[in-house]
Amino acid sequence: MTARLQHELKKKRPFASSAEEAMLNLMRGADLAQIRFTRLFRDFGITPSQYNVLRILRGEGRPLPILEIASRTVTVVPGITGLVDRLEQAGLVQRHRCDQDRRVIYVSLTETAVKKLAELDQPVTALNEALLERLTAAEIKELIRLLEKMRPPAAAPEP
Repeated sequence: MTARLQHELKKKRPFASSAEEAMLNLMRGADLAQIRFTRLFRDFGITPSQYNVLRILRGEGRPLPILEIASRTVTVVPGITGLVDRLEQAGLVQRHRCDQDRRVIYVSLTETAVKKLAELDQPVTALNEALLERLTAAEIKELIRLLEKMRPPAAAPEP
C-alpha cells in the first residue's frame, strides 16, 4: 500500500524510514496550516508573526519587555524590533521606556489591537477546528501528547 504522503509528493521510492515519513508529514501539515492562517490574518491586515505578538500581549494583560515577547513566540522571530516597529506604525502597540532602566523597552496593546484581536477570536477558533475536524477529541489529545513528547525540554540546548 502506498502511503498518502508518498502519493501526494509523487515520490517513487518508499521513505527511507518511518521517522522520515513522520517528519515530512509533520512539515507538510504545518505548512498547509500556516498557509491557511496567513490568509486569514492577511484579511485582517496583519501577519502571523504580528498576531503572535498581539496574542502574547493580550494573554499577559500587561506591557512586556520586547525581549520577553521574543522569548514567548511560537515561532522564532529574528527581527522582533522590526516586527514591533511595524505593529507600532499600524497603531496596534505602543512602546514605553522603563523608568528604572532606560535600555528596557516595554510594549503594550492599543485599543485598536484589542478590537482587532476580538474580531479575530471566532475566525481563529473556527480555523483551528477546521484544520483538525477529521480527528476525534481523543486523537487531538494524543496528537498534543506526541508533539510535546517530540520536542526537547525548553531548557535543553539544541544539538
